[in-house]
Amino acid sequence: MDMGLGPVEYLVIVFPGSRFTGAIAPALTDAVAARTVRILDLTFVRRTDDGALEHIELQDLDADELGRLDPVEGRVRALLNEDDIQALGQRVPPGSSAALIVWEDLWAKPLADAVREAGGEVVAHERIPATVAGHAMTAALSH
Repeated sequence: MDMGLGPVEYLVIVFPGSRFTGAIAPALTDAVAARTVRILDLTFVRRTDDGALEHIELQDLDADELGRLDPVEGRVRALLNEDDIQALGQRVPPGSSAALIVWEDLWAKPLADAVREAGGEVVAHERIPATVAGHAMTAALSH
């Protein structure tokens, strides 16, 4: 069923040494308030030093860890199931924690709608890490 969504992405943001301080909360809140993204799912994991993965619910984080996080308009839909969380959690090194975020790119929704209305479909969508893009831009400008 097509729900008319814009592109949907996931992020796994690792905090080495489990030093999650909530410092990203204001930036995430601002992105939602600006209607750049819509949070579809948000959860947290910790990998113990011995490698076990612990799933942490949003309500289980204390205020210092969470910071000021008001990004969820309505209800988070819990799109990530336990298998997804385990698979994404494999990217978290031992002794670290991570935020797992699924969001809709609202800024791209008008384009996605236009593509659908024109009978087209996006067949590739890839995110290039900023460090990789930066190196490529530097190399291109040096030629």
